[in-house]
Amino acid sequence: MRFVAIPTLWMLLAPAAAPAAWAQQPSQRQQQPGPTPDVALPKPAAPGQQAAPIAVGDQYVIGPQDTLMITVIDESDLTAKYRVDTDGSITLPYLGRMPAAGLSVEELRKRITTGLQNGWIRNPQVLVGIEQYKARSVVVTGAVRAPQKVTLTGLTMTLLEALALAGSPTSEAANEVIVVHPAKPYEKEPQAITVNRKDLELGKAGMDVVLQDGDIINVPVAKKFWVSGYVKNQGAYVYDSGMTVAQALILAGGLSERGSDRRVTIKREIKGKIAEVSARLEDKVQPNDEIVVGSRLF
Repeated sequence: MRFVAIPTLWMLLAPAAAPAAWAQQPSQRQQQPGPTPDVALPKPAAPGQQAAPIAVGDQYVIGPQDTLMITVIDESDLTAKYRVDTDGSITLPYLGRMPAAGLSVEELRKRITTGLQNGWIRNPQVLVGIEQYKARSVVVTGAVRAPQKVTLTGLTMTLLEALALAGSPTSEAANEVIVVHPAKPYEKEPQAITVNRKDLELGKAGMDVVLQDGDIINVPVAKKFWVSGYVKNQGAYVYDSGMTVAQALILAGGLSERGSDRRVTIKREIKGKIAEVSARLEDKVQPNDEIVVGSRLF
């Protein structure tokens, strides 16, 4: 008796399954992620799409003696470390001498990119970073508990942090803080910024003030006015710009039992002489005014 070999099931199905497996292989290869690039280049925003926000580090204002790391992709003769000279300039191949101090990292990157596009490189990809920071500081003066030079730590320091390191404003401080930025190489005069101190402490203002090396932060001594007469708390009070007579009386605790809001006068210096003028509740108070509240007739 002879036995005839019968093909097993897998042998019969193999030819039919092979084309299906071969068809799946290309799609599987396409789904495999490619290698991660060492440097992620910024992609331009599509039409109608907002560009990505600038990172906080790109807002850092470059100063003299900072060391910059400038990278131009595929341009080894441009990629190097550059130290900002004392005059605020750096020297780049092709572009020569150009200002850097007083510019933010992002502003310098754009200037280098624009310069290289003008006849040197068609589509330059430029990256700018800070390799080493110069020791930076600001001076806090005026009505604070510990006026001093404050060292800036890290990339940025907020205005509120600088005031806290100087002991915070005293009770004699005005309701404003003045920040004076040093003049940049292309500016003739320093730039002064005034911030409302109450709004600053509440987080409503001053968040966009970027402190720079050499800044002067001044907290002026408050201007004052006085309230006397038939009020609950006579005395001197801190003047706030735009304050009305009604608001001043509220600070003084309001009228006493015999006080009259119809008999309010203000003693004010006019042309070097003290004059007493009648006042309404909606009138504006001026520094050094004395608000006098008279008594009721009955």
